[in-house]
Amino acid sequence: MSAKPARKYSQAARLHDVIRLIEARRGITLDDLAEETGVGRRTVHRDLAAIEDAGYPLVSEWRGARKVFSFLTGFKNVPPISFTLHELMTLSLFRSQLDFLKGTPFHDDMETIARKVTSALPPRYAAHMERMAQVALPLLSGGRDYRRVAGPLAQLREALLYQYRVTLSYAARGRRGAESYEVDPYTLIFHKGGLYLLGYARNRKGLRTFAVERITGVVVGRERFEIPEEFSAEEQLRRAFGIVDEPVMAVRVRFSPDVAPSVRERTWHESQQIIEEPDGGIVLTFEAGGRMEILAWVLSWGSHAELLEPAGLRGEARRIITSLAHTYSV
Repeated sequence: MSAKPARKYSQAARLHDVIRLIEARRGITLDDLAEETGVGRRTVHRDLAAIEDAGYPLVSEWRGARKVFSFLTGFKNVPPISFTLHELMTLSLFRSQLDFLKGTPFHDDMETIARKVTSALPPRYAAHMERMAQVALPLLSGGRDYRRVAGPLAQLREALLYQYRVTLSYAARGRRGAESYEVDPYTLIFHKGGLYLLGYARNRKGLRTFAVERITGVVVGRERFEIPEEFSAEEQLRRAFGIVDEPVMAVRVRFSPDVAPSVRERTWHESQQIIEEPDGGIVLTFEAGGRMEILAWVLSWGSHAELLEPAGLRGEARRIITSLAHTYSV
């Protein structure tokens, strides 16, 4: 079938037509777009890139031998947005908290968002925006360096956004070399200054959590996946003390009067209960999984915390403390 005669209209008008065609057809090939708009495939490629850069969630998938372009289900044009000074301050606060992701696509995207917001503000508000960038100072200690995994993170971002299956090369702690995992990436998790990927490892037949800094390579496949309707990352990790989903155990920890106020004012786990003691100390109880996370947390309080239950974990704490005593006795 021959292409339609080239139309003499602006790129903006053509982009509008391309968007309309993609929405109306709920998926259209490059050749069909070229025929409908009367331009070449290269021009359509540039138009699609411009549409994606403008913020439209453009996705592509192979249907047999045909590559089809469409928008994410449920997408609608975003209306104009205005901001109050308080909202701009909040944006600046969260922008500052992403400093640990410097050198990665996520940090770069946040900087781009900030520039776009600033460019759309009246001069007075733009000046306020610059000043508010100084109202929050992130102090990062022991942070991970994500710059060396910027490439894999960029690939993961695409896979997460468009639900593409990936193959991960992952160097697990304590093992030599990297292992390969075929993964349906479900969500990214921020935990204690670290970034983790939670997904279904198909060749392990189960959910797995991957520390992003240990991912050495990502290959994004053509195959898309569906997240099970019953899946909820929040529900999945609700029983965990941190991010390790292990069998739940009943935990009891006694805290001295010196640290009791600090313990009381925080929620350590949604199942926690606090029992007050006559001397001003407290006993904290909760039910959660994650043996090593719980153990590390209790030991971080030093002599101000005593792990009462479970007995097995208390015994493990005793062995660690005995080993530390031997180390420091030399």
